[in-house]
Amino acid sequence: MIKTKILFNGLKNRLPPRTRSFLLKGTGLVILWKILPKIFTIDLSFLHFPLTKHVANLSVFTLNYFTPLSGYSTSRDILSSNFILSRIYHHDKFLLNVADGCNGLNLFALYIGFILLMPSKFGRKIKYILIGVIIIDLMNILRSSILIYLYEYHNVFFDFAHLYFFRALLYSSVFLLWVYFTKKINAKNK
Repeated sequence: MIKTKILFNGLKNRLPPRTRSFLLKGTGLVILWKILPKIFTIDLSFLHFPLTKHVANLSVFTLNYFTPLSGYSTSRDILSSNFILSRIYHHDKFLLNVADGCNGLNLFALYIGFILLMPSKFGRKIKYILIGVIIIDLMNILRSSILIYLYEYHNVFFDFAHLYFFRALLYSSVFLLWVYFTKKINAKNK
C-alpha cells in the first residue's frame, strides 16, 4: 500500500497540472457514464431506443435507395421490459438484429467527453461536437448497412467485419477527429 502511495505521489508530481486535470476530469466522466448507471440502475433506454431505431431505419433506407438492392425493412421488437431490438428483414425474411450496442451512443459519449475536456472556447466545442457526431453517425449507418449486406450475401466475412474491422475503423475515425480538434487548438495557441 505504501509503495503504491509513493508511486502515485511521484507520478502526480511529474504530471503537468493540465494533464492531471484532464485525467481527473476524464476519470470522472467515465465514472458518470459507465459506473453510476450500473450502481443506481439508471435506465438509459430513453437514449438507446430512438438511436437504435434511427440507425436501423437509415441503414435499411441506404440499402433500398442507394444500392441496387431493395426490399429491406425494419421493425422494433420488445423481448423484455428492458431489451428492445430493431430487426432487419429482406423481403419479409428475418436477417439480423440491430442491438443497442450498435447504435453509436458509446462512441458519441467518448467523442463528446474528450472535446469537453479539452481547453477551448465553448462555441468551438459545440461546433466540433455537432460536426463530429454527424460524421460518426453517418459512418455508423454506413457500417450497419454494409454489415446487413455482408450478413446476407457474404456471411463468412460478417463476424470479422462486425467484431474487428468496423470497430477499428470507427474508433480510428474518432481518434482522427480528436487529433484534428487538438491540432486546431495548438495552432490557435501559437
